[in-house]
Amino acid sequence: MARAESSDPAFRRLLEYVEESLSFATSSYNDAYLDRRISARMRRRGVDDYDAYQSLLGDDDEEQRALLNSLSVNVTSFFRNPEVWTALREVLADIAQSNRRVNVWSAACSDGREAYSLAMLAHDDDRIDPRNVSILGTDIKPEILRAARAGEYHVSETNDVTSQLEPLDGYEQYVERDDDVYRVSDAVQSLVSFRRHDLVQQRPPDTFDLVVCRNLFIYINTEAKQAIFDTLGSSLTPDGYLTIGMTETVPQSCRGRFDPVEKRLRIYRNAANDTTS
Repeated sequence: MARAESSDPAFRRLLEYVEESLSFATSSYNDAYLDRRISARMRRRGVDDYDAYQSLLGDDDEEQRALLNSLSVNVTSFFRNPEVWTALREVLADIAQSNRRVNVWSAACSDGREAYSLAMLAHDDDRIDPRNVSILGTDIKPEILRAARAGEYHVSETNDVTSQLEPLDGYEQYVERDDDVYRVSDAVQSLVSFRRHDLVQQRPPDTFDLVVCRNLFIYINTEAKQAIFDTLGSSLTPDGYLTIGMTETVPQSCRGRFDPVEKRLRIYRNAANDTTS
């Protein structure tokens, strides 16, 4: 199957159909990413061209759900890039020592492991009173949010949870294993709530001391990237922190809003906190 060019009329018609009829914002994502995911579904269904696949989508609700599931970015793990989380432990402790409350946003949270990682840090550090920590996880996909709220991760869907949880002194008090299921403890879940949110179309759900939005920007286009950084930046308290993925960058037009704290680890602080400017 040939790769689609941006100007391919059939590919563009298909993307318009998905955006308008299935309510998935294809215009926010890179064409190459969309084509990889769509072509994989086409191969699975034995369809050779975009027009034929659009016709299939119009007649097959199950394929609509399968495509939307494929297009949604769900790659995640507990404590992804451990060195980042070592630094985030210090960020959380710094906020906790300055504020009575710590308000955290895990944006584009996927199945909740990032939000729960933040909650585990709050429980794991003596400098932080977890009773004063509130974490909101948001994603655009209702199905993934239902999985996040359950806080259950099957062995077959999770690579080496023991290794993922190494940043903790002892993970057994936070994640329990029952046969082939890892279950996040009630104490950890009590710090986290989940809500549907569209980072491009909606305003921030609250004001936050720390916003974590990692490994989303590698999939989306420049215009949507700018819109999301505007949303994230406007959600920060004057001295709030922002963390993005280690392979991601702040758009040139937004760099004046964020001061690097750990540039290599992509941890920034609201530039409104810079009294020298």
